[in-house]
Amino acid sequence: MDISHCTALLRTALDPRSIAIIGASENPNKVGGRPLRFLTQFGFRGKIYPINPKRTETQGLPTWAALEDLPETPDLAIIAVAGQAAFDAIDACGQAGVKIAVVMTGGLTESDPVNGKQKEREMVARAQAHGMRIIGPNSQGIANFGTGAIASFSTMFVEVPPMDGPVGIISQSGAMSVVPYGLLRQRGIGIRHSHATGNDCDVTACEMATIVAEDPALKVLLLYLEGLPDPHRLAQAAAVARERGLFIMAIKSGRTAAGQAAAQSHTGALASEDRVVDAFFRQHGILRAKDMREMVDGVELYLKGWRPRGKRVVAISTSGATCVMAADAIASTGLSLANFSDGTVAKLREALPPIALPNNPIDLTGAMLTDSSLFGRTLKALAAEPGIDAFLTGLPVSGAGYDVPRYSRDAAACIEETQRPFLCSAAQPSVRDAFRAQGVPTFETETDAVQALGRFVAHWGLVESMNRRIAAGCIPYVGVCETLAGEASMLDEAGSLALLAKAKICTIPHQECDSEESAVHAFQAMGGPVVLKGCSASVAHKTELGLVHLDLRDETSVRQAWRDVSAAMQSHGLLPVRAIVARMAKGSHEMMIGAHRDPLFGPVVVFGAGGKYVEALPDVAMLLPPFSREDVKSGLASLRMAPLLQGVRGEPELDVEAFVDSVMRVQDLMADPLQYIDSIDLNPVILRPVGDGCVAVDAVVYRTG
Repeated sequence: MDISHCTALLRTALDPRSIAIIGASENPNKVGGRPLRFLTQFGFRGKIYPINPKRTETQGLPTWAALEDLPETPDLAIIAVAGQAAFDAIDACGQAGVKIAVVMTGGLTESDPVNGKQKEREMVARAQAHGMRIIGPNSQGIANFGTGAIASFSTMFVEVPPMDGPVGIISQSGAMSVVPYGLLRQRGIGIRHSHATGNDCDVTACEMATIVAEDPALKVLLLYLEGLPDPHRLAQAAAVARERGLFIMAIKSGRTAAGQAAAQSHTGALASEDRVVDAFFRQHGILRAKDMREMVDGVELYLKGWRPRGKRVVAISTSGATCVMAADAIASTGLSLANFSDGTVAKLREALPPIALPNNPIDLTGAMLTDSSLFGRTLKALAAEPGIDAFLTGLPVSGAGYDVPRYSRDAAACIEETQRPFLCSAAQPSVRDAFRAQGVPTFETETDAVQALGRFVAHWGLVESMNRRIAAGCIPYVGVCETLAGEASMLDEAGSLALLAKAKICTIPHQECDSEESAVHAFQAMGGPVVLKGCSASVAHKTELGLVHLDLRDETSVRQAWRDVSAAMQSHGLLPVRAIVARMAKGSHEMMIGAHRDPLFGPVVVFGAGGKYVEALPDVAMLLPPFSREDVKSGLASLRMAPLLQGVRGEPELDVEAFVDSVMRVQDLMADPLQYIDSIDLNPVILRPVGDGCVAVDAVVYRTG
């Protein structure tokens, strides 16, 4: 089906002129009754056609026996019948010319991964034969509160009345399409879109995101994903969002093995490798949240139009303990306490009572109880301080005797004057309500507030980093990643090192040998301690087979090493016997650079601490091409071992620039279609002091073709 046609059909689903409900029910609390209730209750302006052969009227609307009896072809059909009736409904919709169907029918892949998946393929084939798209099956439905097109049976819309707003929600899970809806509506935030794509047998959550992201009313798009089979669609949605200034946050569940198993049994989703998903999200400016609370807590910050200038926060409270906890939260979230200029300190001394110190955090003490102007004076003293990027006030106890309405007005005035983020934490709902009424984002605890601010600032950092990367020509790939034809086969070490050397990656000096005498000659030519390793395209890890001998310093040890390696190779059937003799490498630290071609995400490059413990104690960063030198440096800076790169305890600073060169050249190799490279493993890469470069000591390359 043509892509532009598919896109047009999805747009129709969000703003249809007419909707048919196949399986319409008189009971507004049944699956076939809820959509009918919602469409009439929430202002759908189009035609509504209930379909039920047993009724002539449903919930006050004329009802038709079959789709072919309708006076027109509906744009959208809701299929709320089970079993074979759902397949018959698909056929009827296709024959009638319906453009898109929301299939609420369950009991398919989520219940029977094998037979259910086959039935879903049959369902899609029937629809595509008529040029029709399917959302679902096992879909709770879709809801556009901007148009009143509520093709959903969610109970949440009964319990929490909708309000149109600047937030969109797309989920593969029905529950997770409405949980954030409920949490945000409690905060008074309106929702424009709430869509549950179910089993994603045709239209996926990511494809839906490409259409929803176009909505000019949206400022934030929230995603819940259990599988990511079409990341190129999400990349396209992110590109649309980038053009519009739309922020995307996502939960990708299945972080653990248990979670991945649950995801497969829940919606038939195939979980993707978690670290690659992280890298993909970072590349496209998508903030990944660990859970629902983390995703929704900071939404209000995006709606204020704030653009954080930095990470420096001032914390103000009536409690010393709250000040301490706020300081701890700020430090642990990657933010920092702002420092005050001398001028601001002088203003604070005038504003604060004698017992309060002009330090950050600022403890206003119990003086707030008797001096209602103290909070406003303090904010006024801070407003002109250029070293403050955000404000946090914590009011753990307020109420009788405290002029909370005045405090909230003072906070709103500070926001108006500074145009900087301002957050309030308060345990009492009445205090939060007063601040919220003045447009101040509120939280129950200072930790919640600081963490929301930290994620907001981090998300802006992701987006700005992405924009810098794009400005430098590193434009994220938004197409389907092509796989290499044929089965990958391993090059032997000599071939791997030769390929890397041709790509101008510094490799260890070595010679390939096929006899004991040639090994001795290689040792004599190198003049120093060497390594002798068996060379075979059948073995990637040689140490376990006794094929590696280190620190050979004389002819006798070289001869003995050859004989031992020869015997080991013959015993394992690794013929003909070949080896490489390489110079022993000296350096400060063992690093690694790896790359592989992920079937969903394409080339992935990994780099960081190397050596034999790289899998047991991983300390690596991951990037998806295209990336820049600055991206590599940022990845290195994120490692636990990063301080070692600068030199510690008298050790010299290491040649990071040379290492970055090698990472960039590995990226180039993976991007070159003529190399047919499936994976590269350089470990260890010896990193030396500044000016001495780095050298790949061991290499394994897999190629196809």
